[in-house]
Amino acid sequence: MDMEWLKPAAVFGSILFALIGVVIFWLSFLIIDKITPYDLWQEIVEKQNVALGMVVAAMSLGICIIVAAAIH
Repeated sequence: MDMEWLKPAAVFGSILFALIGVVIFWLSFLIIDKITPYDLWQEIVEKQNVALGMVVAAMSLGICIIVAAAIH
């Protein structure tokens, strides 16, 4: 069995790309939160707006897929 994925360079690269992906996702989510006309946290958590929660979840998955494809 080939143990290429267990080498320190591969592990470090995976961790680095994971961190870059999380940072890019976080920044893009903050930008989207700023450009929306209302407070997303208040609408989703306090007012229990399920429709907005589903839209934000779909948007988050879309951003994640784009970031993953760009890193890959």
